[in-house]
Amino acid sequence: IEYIGASEVLVRLALKPLKLLKKYPDLAAIAVLPIGQLLFVCVPSAAGLGLLLMASVFPILTSLGVSRLSAVSVITACTAFGIGPASAITASAVQISGMESVPYFLNEQLPLVWPLTLVLMVSYYFVNRYFDKKEGVQEDRRKTKEVVPVSAPAIYAIIPVLPLILLILFSGVIDIIPIAIKLDTSTAMLISFFIALVFELIRTRKVKEVLASMKVYWRGMGAIFTTVVTLIIAADIFAKGLISLGFIDGLISLTQSAGLGVVGIGIVMTIMIFLASMLMGSGNASFFAFAPLIPKIAVKFGVPSSSILLPMNLSASMGRTVSPVAGVLIACAEIAGVSAVSIVKRNIIPFILALITMLIYHFGLCF
Repeated sequence: IEYIGASEVLVRLALKPLKLLKKYPDLAAIAVLPIGQLLFVCVPSAAGLGLLLMASVFPILTSLGVSRLSAVSVITACTAFGIGPASAITASAVQISGMESVPYFLNEQLPLVWPLTLVLMVSYYFVNRYFDKKEGVQEDRRKTKEVVPVSAPAIYAIIPVLPLILLILFSGVIDIIPIAIKLDTSTAMLISFFIALVFELIRTRKVKEVLASMKVYWRGMGAIFTTVVTLIIAADIFAKGLISLGFIDGLISLTQSAGLGVVGIGIVMTIMIFLASMLMGSGNASFFAFAPLIPKIAVKFGVPSSSILLPMNLSASMGRTVSPVAGVLIACAEIAGVSAVSIVKRNIIPFILALITMLIYHFGLCF
């Protein structure tokens, strides 16, 4: 979808409402957060979406008078919640918890993400205003490194959203389709891929070039599988090693003696993953490492695995957003001409507030 320009078309259409806030630059900046999060569900690559937003929304925000650091901070924050059926963290969470991806997305992830997004919007409004005033940041119109846009028709915006639409329609959650068919994520992705090929054939009328472009899809899939499979194998070894060393039994005994129980373990694991993501710059790596430990903990306390996995899911991707070694921060900082550490300074306060809110809100409701 990136190769044929579908992602860029979707981003540009989604950002059109920002023009309504051209007289209110601070509000325009935080309005990017919910729009960007919705886009992240359809374009589940943090670095990929970050670069798309830097090419499209970053020039808009700076032209409105938003400082470069304020603009790039909210853009990186758009990749803070790894949710949706296409997310690698979601795929791991549903496999471990035994849930299906669409119900997990609609019933578990979305209800928790929206209040956190509101917390981020309010906190970014004040944090960025404070830092701009403290650092004496003025409107900066230095030329941004240009990213050559891809020319594609507006109808292409449907392609990145199509897998999500198919999964929801054929999940059984919504009784619109009378036929009892259930699609998994891989099938929905393949159907969308062949529909994209048909779109390209109609647009270009060049069969050989379109068929040759299939290599991009398979190479990209291979590259992702290489990374994910390696992480899963390493994480499985790591998790079994911790279990063999008595890590879980020790953690359970410690929390029980402190009178915290399952809530205490959930909080400890969530914070642990947040810090691990900060250190490693990867939400996937930290989640894959610790998530396999949860079923054994959940069984001992008689609670569903998803009640502990959900905050861990979100904290993994939130921790990546405040890591100066995360790929998305490094790439966006390079394009904006700022340092990754400066972005982290702006991101850390909103995400600590979001983390605290999540722990109180989720564990308060679940337990």
